[in-house]
Amino acid sequence: MKANQKSIRCILGDITDSKADAIVNAANNHLWMGAGVAGAIKRKGGEQIEIEAVSKGPIEVGEAVITAAGKLACHFIIHAAVMGQDLRADEDKIRRATLNSLKRAEELKINSIDFPALGTGVGVFPAQAAARIMIDAAKEFLQISRHVKTVGLVLYDKETYDIFVNILGAEKIEL
Repeated sequence: MKANQKSIRCILGDITDSKADAIVNAANNHLWMGAGVAGAIKRKGGEQIEIEAVSKGPIEVGEAVITAAGKLACHFIIHAAVMGQDLRADEDKIRRATLNSLKRAEELKINSIDFPALGTGVGVFPAQAAARIMIDAAKEFLQISRHVKTVGLVLYDKETYDIFVNILGAEKIEL
């Protein structure tokens, strides 16, 4: 989707390789970085990311905080608490985590942000439902955004990528 110089795009790949201004970590509300996307970010970016994140927690589920990106190519990591200690995501948590991540990006005055499929790994939320929620939230936010121009959805496996591409392609875009 591209309209009025703003876009939502799907990318098949590893979010830790992203060159966007910021990437989103699908976090728990205590901001510990163990498995899934969080674990990959910590392994590649360095333990200092988790140390900084944990120092800002715990946070409310659905909220998001910013840290440095360590050794990663992006400039910032936005840790979105998409689940609590029960490690379960739901529609409301994913929507709030997506919107609050976008708000943090806007506060940073950055142009690009890349998201993983929030809640679909450790949080065991269905990818098709997550795609609809995240794409709708990104569309809504881009209509009012002054700084964020590009929202990337970086999907690690082909099956999830195809789901997101199909939903993004089926959306009627008018920004």
